[in-house]
Amino acid sequence: MKIAVVGATGLVGTKMLQVLAERNFNVTELIPVASERSVGKEIEFKGKKYKVVSMDDAIKAEPAIALFSAGGNTSLEWAPKFADAGIVVIDNSSAWRMDPSKKLIVPEVNADAITKDDLIIANPNCSTIQMVVALNPLHKKYKIKRVVVSTYQSVTGTGVKAVDQLQNERKGVEGEMAYKYPIDLNVIPQIDVFMDNGYTKEEMKMVNETKKIMRDENIRVTATTVRIPVMGGHSESVNIEFENEFDVKEVKRLLSSSQGIVVQDDSSNQVYPMPLWAHDKDEVFVGRIRRDESQPKTLNMWIVSDNLRKGAATNAVQIAEYMSELEFVR
Repeated sequence: MKIAVVGATGLVGTKMLQVLAERNFNVTELIPVASERSVGKEIEFKGKKYKVVSMDDAIKAEPAIALFSAGGNTSLEWAPKFADAGIVVIDNSSAWRMDPSKKLIVPEVNADAITKDDLIIANPNCSTIQMVVALNPLHKKYKIKRVVVSTYQSVTGTGVKAVDQLQNERKGVEGEMAYKYPIDLNVIPQIDVFMDNGYTKEEMKMVNETKKIMRDENIRVTATTVRIPVMGGHSESVNIEFENEFDVKEVKRLLSSSQGIVVQDDSSNQVYPMPLWAHDKDEVFVGRIRRDESQPKTLNMWIVSDNLRKGAATNAVQIAEYMSELEFVR
């Protein structure tokens, strides 16, 4: 089928092309789309060259699916235009995530919510995606009451400018700053802007998106999101309080048998998830699984995933795969 990738020259757009190729998605024709300044440039996909086109030309080409990764404002303007033309939009920005009329999808958790009438589908925040993949099987078994999460997020989540800042700092070269402060040899406890309640927008995304994806408004979530000088993926320290008692061995077995999860938990051999190992992989890696000894029915876990893949590109492609398999797209 015809597939458009909107934002094809960006970090996530480039990763979407890589994931489409690796997963052998049935792309009969690729339509790469980018800003006006990139129109006419060539990109390569599966050994073939394709010219970048404009938004209007992409709509005229009538793709079945458009994978959007071009920012919230672009999505708000253009996603409805694609949808009006009967094109399914899978959007990676925050534009549609909390819109009550739009589905917010992580395929391992709530793919069943998608219908053939859904023309704009939201891809969740990267840090939320990896967390809910690990939380969902535990919620089904033990029922989650409360989640306390602290994130350690890669500079790739900010984009090319942040990657350049980190690399420039390591080389001792002056350059454009993505952050207000140096990121190398530093930790910045702010991701996105601060809100009136003292939390950042990123933190509130994790709170609200988790409830929507897991279809349970009673789950209480509190988050602290932090930027660190790594590039392989996002890491999360997660503390989960359940309504029901659990056995740690059973938790490990449950996670090990769940789709999209790899358990790396062998403290005797110092085996645990790290961005170094998660880089360029699609799975969510879980380790440091242990009981919280400070209060009952509470568990600690460490969750790591490549934020450009499962946290963005792969999740979007998985949604497209699901819709294609059920023949929800032409």
